[in-house]
Amino acid sequence: MQPVRDPPESARLKALADLNILDTTAEKVFDDIVDAAALALDAKIALVSLVDANRQWFKARCGLDASETGRDIAFCSHAIEQSEPFIILNAACDPRFADNPLVTGPPYIRFYAGAPLITPSGHAVGTLCVIDDEPRFGVSAREASLLTAFANLVMERLMARLSQSYAA
Repeated sequence: MQPVRDPPESARLKALADLNILDTTAEKVFDDIVDAAALALDAKIALVSLVDANRQWFKARCGLDASETGRDIAFCSHAIEQSEPFIILNAACDPRFADNPLVTGPPYIRFYAGAPLITPSGHAVGTLCVIDDEPRFGVSAREASLLTAFANLVMERLMARLSQSYAA
C-alpha cells in the first residue's frame, strides 16, 4: 500500500508530469550542461535528476551509467525539499546517508551538492547535482552560485522544451 502524500507533493508531481520529460531520450543541451557542471565543479559525476513518486530518473548524466535509482535512497529527494543547494561534504560521516547503498557501494558517494530545479509555479521537480567519491572540506560561495546557475539553465531549457512542444 502506497503512503498518502500531502497536497504539496501531489502538486509537485503534477508539475513534474506537466513537463512531459520523464523517460524521454537524451538531449544534447542537457548532456552539455551536466558535462559543464562536472568540469566547473571538479566532480566525477553530474546529473539532471527528476524525482517522481518512486524514483529519481536521470535526464542527463556524466560519469554514471545508471539511468535511475529508487527515491528511497536518492540524495535528490532531500535536495528538492530545499530552496538553496543541498550539500553533503562527506556522506560516509552523515548519519542520514552513512548506510545508504550509494555510499557503502558504487558509486561510493562522499560529496554531493544538488540545486533544486524549481518550476515557475514554485515546485521543485528535481535537481542539477554533482557527486564525487572524495569528500570535500567546504563549498565556496562561487561554487554554490555556479551550481544554482546550472540548475536555473536546466529549468529554462525544460520550460523552453515544453513551450516548443505546445507550439508543434
